[in-house]
Amino acid sequence: MKAILHEQYGGPEILQVREIEKPVPGPKQVLVKVFASTVNRTDCAILRAKPFIMRFFHGLTSPKMKVPGTDFTGVIEATGKDVRAYEKGDKVFGFNDLGVASKAEYLVISEDGCISKMPKSISYEKAAASMEGAHYAYNFINKVELSEGDKVLVNGATGAIGSAMVQLLKSMGVSVTAVGNTKNLDLMKSLGADAVVDYTQEDFTLLDDQFDFIFDAVGKSSFGRCKQILKSDGTYLSSELGSYIQNPFLALITSGSSGRKVKFPVPVDIPGSIKFIKGLMEEGKFNPVIDRIYQLDEVKEAYNYVETGEKTGNVVVKIN
Repeated sequence: MKAILHEQYGGPEILQVREIEKPVPGPKQVLVKVFASTVNRTDCAILRAKPFIMRFFHGLTSPKMKVPGTDFTGVIEATGKDVRAYEKGDKVFGFNDLGVASKAEYLVISEDGCISKMPKSISYEKAAASMEGAHYAYNFINKVELSEGDKVLVNGATGAIGSAMVQLLKSMGVSVTAVGNTKNLDLMKSLGADAVVDYTQEDFTLLDDQFDFIFDAVGKSSFGRCKQILKSDGTYLSSELGSYIQNPFLALITSGSSGRKVKFPVPVDIPGSIKFIKGLMEEGKFNPVIDRIYQLDEVKEAYNYVETGEKTGNVVVKIN
């Protein structure tokens, strides 16, 4: 089968398109013919092993998993003898931020792994784009107690995480102020944002307003800068560790405070995320945003584009 390989850490230039042996499912595994995957921030971090902590999960000196890819959609082509939850022909999707080797024409995964049957009437491309960003968005939201009418600001509302976050928040009845760039103002409104801020024209940390929650989906602000627009009992969350790994430490320091808090959204329950996202899609409450679609042979270009930091929503790679 055709697959993308990365046998060392580095930039997109190290990726190779190669023919490798097609995997065979074990007794509790399924063989999936992969139709689509995405290139996302997690993939780029794994490719370069940056931050360095990535090496503790993916291999200190070289990648343990040679075929990259963290999400997938496809059709089950074969099942192991002990598989009960799936059968040949099932349309499935899945995600694991430790990797599922999905930049290949086929993959194997445990039936008990991070996999589910796809929502009905959803394309393979849309289903692939519903995974990584929405998983992290959901793991911001489930770290706090939201009430209908709460005011939430989302910084980076046009990326994969942010565009999912706006939609998830609106499904919960909160008021959302979305921060993004000029070209995506209409997109943010179409996702349900109650107010939009163009960061190229205005510094959102100087807004004449205060919020119950500030979600930084791109990690480009800080608790210190956002304090003045955070209510006295408000909460700040960021997708990044922050300068000098400040966000996890601030989360510990402020955890017992009755005032402003920092929470660090560690995402752990991937099956729970998949179930939640699937339910929203079936209810028509979540429609993932797709920026560009590449072919498998164009995967280097896909990674290069994602690394520019200019993508809107998700970048999809068609495999088969």
